[in-house]
Amino acid sequence: MADVILYTKPGCPYCHAAMALLDRKGVDYTEIVASNDPARKAEMVEKAGGKATFPQIFIDGKHIGGSDDMSALDRRGGLDPLLAA
Repeated sequence: MADVILYTKPGCPYCHAAMALLDRKGVDYTEIVASNDPARKAEMVEKAGGKATFPQIFIDGKHIGGSDDMSALDRRGGLDPLLAA
């Protein structure tokens, strides 16, 4: 299984949607609550190429984007191969 990391913010509906999609697929992931931790948020923004919105999702170190990006990738059939790597 792939290494999946989500940088999240409490109460974020997009974060919840992203985690729900991964849960439905049975994927173990690491959630990093970064919104109230300046160091973690800076780490996220740097890794995400300047994006500061939540969530930011990474699969095996590759930046996937946010919840909408991951959902679109799933609809195109591109998410499962990344998760199976």
